[in-house]
Amino acid sequence: MGNQDIFWSVNIKFLRLRLKLSQEAMAEKLGISRVKLNAHESGRTANPTVDDLINFSEFFRMSIDSILKIDLTKLSEQKIKDLEEGSELFMKGNQIRVLAITVDKDEKENIEYVPIHAKAGYRSGYADPEFLSALPRFNLPTIPKNGTFRMFPTIGDSMLPVPEGSDIITRYVQDWTAVKPETPCIVILRGDQDFVFKQVTVNKNGTMLLQSFNKQYFAYTVPISEVIELWEYYSFHSKQLPEPQSDMQQLMRMLQEMQNEIKEIRGRQPSK
Repeated sequence: MGNQDIFWSVNIKFLRLRLKLSQEAMAEKLGISRVKLNAHESGRTANPTVDDLINFSEFFRMSIDSILKIDLTKLSEQKIKDLEEGSELFMKGNQIRVLAITVDKDEKENIEYVPIHAKAGYRSGYADPEFLSALPRFNLPTIPKNGTFRMFPTIGDSMLPVPEGSDIITRYVQDWTAVKPETPCIVILRGDQDFVFKQVTVNKNGTMLLQSFNKQYFAYTVPISEVIELWEYYSFHSKQLPEPQSDMQQLMRMLQEMQNEIKEIRGRQPSK
């Protein structure tokens, strides 16, 4: 792959001038020093920190990906507004796509099953009725009538205690901003990335935090632009019974719950 052009410094200055702000005024709004802002604009900050990326992205209401990779100085004002609005559309999952479905003889939506061998084709055929009609499909009497459901296979042990090789039944998520933090979801990613079953937190800066159920795996973030579809967990089907938790696993779970409670308590405390 060739070197990716980065337009961070040029875009930060351009967006500031577009808002008719001095460096002093903008630095004050961002909660940083004018010297630091000047370093960003002059290109002396070669690798902005994650906090800086989020801070500038939220201030300009534009995705990190757009600020980094697109030369905004070459775009019309309308195109820039489209990018700002597009950031909101990405957050809601309203990318330029239409979700295709199949129905039975009674016009009831089927649950399509995407087997492992069909994963690669699904990324290009997720909106193709002909592709979906070739997938196995079924109905379950216990599935709610509202919503679109689909089943995906899983591999690996990152979703333990859900047994490896389980099939996950999911409900389609139309508005990603409505997803609560750490919601279990099947995430359909672009390119050669696999489908992943993770706890999803949608960030305001145009990224998604993906956390494994198995705490031995590190959490990571992906740009919203890399996500094709989001499917919220409904149930799973497996031939295996989940293994009982060991004493150590129970202790780790208790410690994790305590850490989450401490974070919530700190979050409720008024800032000084």
